Amino acid sequence: MGPRRRTRRAAPHTSPPSHLGFRVRTHVRRAYDGRMRGRAENLLGALATSLSDEIDRVTTDAAGHGASGPAALSLLMRRPGCTIEVLRSHIGLSHSATVRLVDRLVDDGLVVRRPGGDDREVAVHLTARGRRRALRVHEQRRAVLGRALAGLSVSDRRHLELLLDRVLRTEAVVHEDPQTICRLCEVPVCPLRRCPVPAAR
Repeated sequence: MGPRRRTRRAAPHTSPPSHLGFRVRTHVRRAYDGRMRGRAENLLGALATSLSDEIDRVTTDAAGHGASGPAALSLLMRRPGCTIEVLRSHIGLSHSATVRLVDRLVDDGLVVRRPGGDDREVAVHLTARGRRRALRVHEQRRAVLGRALAGLSVSDRRHLELLLDRVLRTEAVVHEDPQTICRLCEVPVCPLRRCPVPAAR
């Protein structure tokens, strides 16, 4: 009978110190954050560009006017009888450019000029035709935005609404001309008292 073989006993399993696990997790998280930093901003930028291009296209077609025509019709729906100065401040044009825009809208039968609060002011009002165009602008803009949100659940939409409200409140503070942010907004679905952009109220 040959010599007995000694069996090597396996070393007992020991867990790494807890502080080592914490360091590993921290390292992995930092590495991930380093690679992904800026991705949310990049995704938001891509979405903003895509939506802006499509909204510009459909609202221009709906209004029959390019540049700031859709925004002017939208604002006059929200603030009928506003002055050239109020219109100018909300659509982001100079006074002279706004006067030329109103001239074009008058020529197209979309707005009329009427006496304002004093002899020096002129109030701008939509005609029936202009109101129909403004409604069409809102309808086309809403369709573009609705398609973008079509894949979200009701819960997703509510959560996104809260996030967008917070983002807009921040943007309203840092934006050079915050009055222009809401120039295409629909007041019935977003009452001014709840608007996160105080300057647009």
